[in-house]
Amino acid sequence: MDSGEENKLLKVWRQKLVPVIYREEKGRPLLVRLKYSDYNRQWLQKLGRSYPEWNSQYHHWEVPKSWFNDLVECLLKRCGQLYVIQSYNENEKCCFACQNAIYHICQCSCMGANHGSQNADNEWFSVSEAFVVNRKGRQMACRLMQNNLTQSPPTDST
Repeated sequence: MDSGEENKLLKVWRQKLVPVIYREEKGRPLLVRLKYSDYNRQWLQKLGRSYPEWNSQYHHWEVPKSWFNDLVECLLKRCGQLYVIQSYNENEKCCFACQNAIYHICQCSCMGANHGSQNADNEWFSVSEAFVVNRKGRQMACRLMQNNLTQSPPTDST
């Protein structure tokens, strides 16, 4: 990854205002960065049966990958916006399946911009920014998702 791409991705990961979900390869948990709150553990715990684990070395939460869609929806409602970092495949063309998707996992060339766009239930959110980086030999997409029903990002009301 060139230094410009690396800096942009690191800036997203290290900022503390907008939540970030990093969706790694198969078998790895979701890495989640949230604005500090004494209640983050309890809030995350409400999403599923497993207990969120705090990684004190890298300052992020680790939660099961199966929580991804619920976590995206809850963070958009709670915070108004969030970054999603996940695998990207430039050769996977955006198609009918992506545009009619219900869930938030998108690895195709649209980087989430068209994901679920033909599904009326998804009109409440949009992708306002997206970029691709090459990290450790893998392409990763980073997208900023926003809740269209809020004028400005709400304050964190845990």
